[in-house]
Amino acid sequence: MTFLAYGAAGWLFLVGCYGLVTSRNLVHAVVCLSVAQSATYVLLIGVGFQRHATAPVFSSDINKHARVVDPVVQSLTLTDIVVSATVTALLLALAVQIGKRHGTVDPDELRQLEG
Repeated sequence: MTFLAYGAAGWLFLVGCYGLVTSRNLVHAVVCLSVAQSATYVLLIGVGFQRHATAPVFSSDINKHARVVDPVVQSLTLTDIVVSATVTALLLALAVQIGKRHGTVDPDELRQLEG
């Protein structure tokens, strides 16, 4: 088993979180959040990976004892991609509306939004 996928997922998450913390722009923050979310794709694929495994499609001529890949992990990854795209689109739309209404996307200059 290789730990490269786990290391890549951790690195992507840390880079996304660092960019999110140091961001001075709402659009940049949304992109950094998307990078951090992409770490979950790599982690899920790394968890579900099996070397020399086949697709989970069985027929009469396939060996019943062959190693197969778990399709649940793949479906969770696809669901994660769809949810991430939806969240990114919503946050970018909110950033555009904030930019139109307040004239800036710098979080420090948005004093009207403080509670």
